Amino acid sequence: MNQCILLAKKALVNGNPPVGAILVLNDTVIGEGIEAGKSSGDLTNHAEILAIKDALKRGYEKGLHLAKMYTTHEPCIMCSYLIRHHKINHIIYGITVDYIGGFTSEYNILATEKVPKWGNGPEILGGICKSACEDLTKQFHNVH
Repeated sequence: MNQCILLAKKALVNGNPPVGAILVLNDTVIGEGIEAGKSSGDLTNHAEILAIKDALKRGYEKGLHLAKMYTTHEPCIMCSYLIRHHKINHIIYGITVDYIGGFTSEYNILATEKVPKWGNGPEILGGICKSACEDLTKQFHNVH
């Protein structure tokens, strides 16, 4: 999670919300993402999506279902769709996301069992390094 926080700090420096994400397989980082939606002008450049794209680019498509995703923020509904599509089975995050969180909002994409092809949802653990993630978010809101 400390690596995610370092990535989130880079996102913040670039004017983006402080979100950093990594995918880990067998204790090896196979993908990383730094939030870039604001700075790139492309809303789909969320840290979790970029981490998945990085892992795919590195040739880990078949291993994604065995990977763990660490992220400073609860994946939003957009990121959660991609997580479920690739069957990533562990999500570890710092803080929840109001209204559009993929686990804690009414749009519970991460846990739904209503999409047959997705199978079971991932194991989810939140609140990891919560205060550090909250501090970064406060810094972002104080500037923006």
